[in-house]
Amino acid sequence: MLKRRFSAAALLVSLPFAVAVSADECGDVTIADMNWNSATLIAHVDQFILQNVFGCHVELVPGDTMATGTSMVEKGEPDIAPEMWSNSMRQAFDKGVEEKRLRYAGNTLSEGGEEGFWVPRYMVEKDPDLKTIKGIKNQSAIFRHPEDASLSAFYGCPAGWNCQINAANLFRALELEEYGFDLVDPGSGAGMSGAIAKAYERGEAWFGYYWAPSAVLGKYDMVKVDFGSGVDIDEFINCTTKEDCESPKVTMYPPSPVNTITTEGFAVRAPAAYEYLTMRSFTNQQMNELLAWMEENQADGEIAMEHFLTNYEALWSQWLPADVVAKVKQELAAL
Repeated sequence: MLKRRFSAAALLVSLPFAVAVSADECGDVTIADMNWNSATLIAHVDQFILQNVFGCHVELVPGDTMATGTSMVEKGEPDIAPEMWSNSMRQAFDKGVEEKRLRYAGNTLSEGGEEGFWVPRYMVEKDPDLKTIKGIKNQSAIFRHPEDASLSAFYGCPAGWNCQINAANLFRALELEEYGFDLVDPGSGAGMSGAIAKAYERGEAWFGYYWAPSAVLGKYDMVKVDFGSGVDIDEFINCTTKEDCESPKVTMYPPSPVNTITTEGFAVRAPAAYEYLTMRSFTNQQMNELLAWMEENQADGEIAMEHFLTNYEALWSQWLPADVVAKVKQELAAL
C-alpha cells in the first residue's frame, strides 16, 4: 500500500525548468476513475504522473462511460477520461471536438478493444483447423453442451449485455445451429469466465464470445477464431449490432476505438501534461497481463498503479521526457 500522499509542490524545486513552467499552468485537474479495472489502473497512473511530473493538483472522481461522457460534453468536466470506449457516444464526442470543447488525446489501447469468438490455444495446438470457423463446424461434436448431450455449446453473452445482440446475430450468420450448436446464455460475467476456467482446468473443448483487454484473456491463452470473412464495418454497424437485424451476414469484429478524451481547456493550459496523455498507450496483451495480476492479487487501482510503475518501466518510460524518468523512479521508491 502507499505509505504517503503525493507531494506535488515539493517536486517543482528539482524538476527541469520546462516542466516546472508547465506545472504552474496545470492547476487543478479532475480525472474520471471509471468503474472497471483497466480504467481505474490508468486513472491512478495518470494521477501519479500528472502530480509528480507536471505538478498538477489531481482529484479522482467516480465515473462510467455514459455519465462521464455526458458530463464532459455538457459541462466540460471532468478534465480527463483515461479510457473511453468512444463508439458509445461517437457523435457527441465528435461534435465536442468540432466545437473545440473536447479533444481525443490519444489511443488508450493501441490496437483498440478486441472482440471475437475464441477457443483455448491447447485445442489449436492439437488441431490447427480449430482456429477457423470451418474447422469448428467440422468438429462441432467435441464442444459438449453442459445440459444436453445431443447438442454442442457456443457460449454467448448474458441477457442485457450489448454483446448478447452481436454474438447472437453472428451465431445466426454463421449458421451454427445447423451444425448442432446451441447458443448458451452464461447468465453473468462470472458465468462466462467460470466456463472458460472450468474448460482449462479439465483440458476440455470450449467455444464462445469474449473480449480484450480482460483478466480472463490475460490468464488463459485463447485463440480468436477466423471467420474467413474479414471485417465488413458497414454490416457490423448497421446490422450485426442491431437487435432487429433480420438477415445478418458474416463479419469479423472490427476493433473498438478506446481513447483518452480531455477537455479543450485542460489541453490548452497544460500542454506538456496533455502531450504525455497523447503518448500513454497499452497493447491488449499488456493490459491483459495487468488485469490478470489485479484479479489474482485482489488489487485496487492504487496498488495496481504501484505494481505497474515498478515492473513496467520499459513501457511507461517511453511516454515521458528522458530527463524526468529518473524523477518518477525516485518518487516511486519513496512510496
